[in-house]
Amino acid sequence: MALWDKIGSTGSVEDRRGMSTGGIAVSGVTGLILFLAMMFLGGQDNTMLDQVLNQAVQQGSTQTTDQPTQFDGADDYEVFTSKVLGSNNDVWSGIFAAQGQQYTPPKLVLFRQATQSGCGYASSAVGPHYCPNDQTVYLDETFFDELQKRFGGSSGDVAQAYVISHEVGHHVQNLQGDMDQMMQAQQNGSGDANQLSVALELQADCYAGVWANSLRDLGVFESDKEINEALSAASAVGDDHIQETMSGSVNPESWTHGSSEQRVSAFKTGFTTGDASKCSM
Repeated sequence: MALWDKIGSTGSVEDRRGMSTGGIAVSGVTGLILFLAMMFLGGQDNTMLDQVLNQAVQQGSTQTTDQPTQFDGADDYEVFTSKVLGSNNDVWSGIFAAQGQQYTPPKLVLFRQATQSGCGYASSAVGPHYCPNDQTVYLDETFFDELQKRFGGSSGDVAQAYVISHEVGHHVQNLQGDMDQMMQAQQNGSGDANQLSVALELQADCYAGVWANSLRDLGVFESDKEINEALSAASAVGDDHIQETMSGSVNPESWTHGSSEQRVSAFKTGFTTGDASKCSM
């Protein structure tokens, strides 16, 4: 495990894991299917995606009424995510300041099964994700177990930190206006929407690498083995790997996140250079 205590900064984390969903919750397996649907259908016909979502939510619905006390106070996972978020904020505050700009830190919400977000109903169905409307990262950490079981990617702490940093990368894109370009292309039905989506995802991977580079001198990572967790996670969520695992075939035209090789390469670019300007779209 990486030495997260070496990070002095913390970010704003809201822990909702002990809260009742007050409605529909989606099971882990169903959630993973929905996540894959988002990956396959992102940037295309949202009607089809809505049909998949509604069907899976109905099949996996449960009512959560218990209010467990296990999440009272700041547990180890909440501290971990706060450290990761805080170290990201340090990196981007410095980069923005060097450009004469001001960085606004995002928030991170931990939840189980489902919660409300500024983008509507958020569930573990779509995996860890960023909502630009409320500038918040949403994370149900139980999703990593499903991803490891089905696609072989690491679920270790550095792998999870990479995912959080990737989502913070989307926050940076939001602040810089890059996400607006993709959303406009999607609304216009542009044929370039998928290509722009891939570019955004690879840039966010590169940004995650820049974050990892910033921790080198702090001694947070004790060996290359820990960084390999991030590379394993990046490879596992490549569009080609997921498509081949799920269907036995690969369709590059439907990619929205990039291939395993592209995602690993993007992270390595950020990690080896530590230069966000190398993460061009």
